[in-house]
Amino acid sequence: MDASPPRHPKAPPIPPHPGVEILADEVVWAQRFAMQRVVFRHERFSGGMSGTMTWELWRRGRGVLVLPYDPITDRVALIEQFRLPALAAGLAPVMTECPAGLLESGEDPEASGRRELREETGLVARDMVLIGRHMLMQGGCDELLFFWCAQVDLTQPGGTVHGLLSENEETRVTVVAAEDAFAMVAENRIENAPAALALLWLQVHRARLRATWTA
Repeated sequence: MDASPPRHPKAPPIPPHPGVEILADEVVWAQRFAMQRVVFRHERFSGGMSGTMTWELWRRGRGVLVLPYDPITDRVALIEQFRLPALAAGLAPVMTECPAGLLESGEDPEASGRRELREETGLVARDMVLIGRHMLMQGGCDELLFFWCAQVDLTQPGGTVHGLLSENEETRVTVVAAEDAFAMVAENRIENAPAALALLWLQVHRARLRATWTA
């Protein structure tokens, strides 16, 4: 009998957990990413087990996002990038975001953040502070994003274009005053949730960072 083909590296079986019963777990799509169909039940808050549910699970793995901040000029660097899903959702396809990307297998999140920052903005992080880790689409995707704030030099204006040609990636850097970036979030001119979350964090911790990074 032929051996079963190896599972997609981003789609390992669902790990065991108390109160969760996995009835079926199969990979139904395996290209750059994978899609799993999982049949399961779980313990209810009110007691007993839930009914049988079938979910499609998009496996993207771990990612990283970096908010570049210059405490001297009090400015942040954001990027603009074409996003097909935004167009599909009825939004303008060029979104304002923070540099971000997926971790390579076994890669440290901070090292990945420094790499993505350099590739997408040309900037070099002098220091990195962990903001936190957050899921993006817990209703259907396993992506776990590590958020960082990087100390950078933003004395030069933005407008430069970066990205990996091998991935057809193109990012345009825009440098704005921190207060203007906060206003963009408040007025919903940033429709990218991770960038908005990172900027809200900076709005809370900005004074502390400036005191630490300019001491």
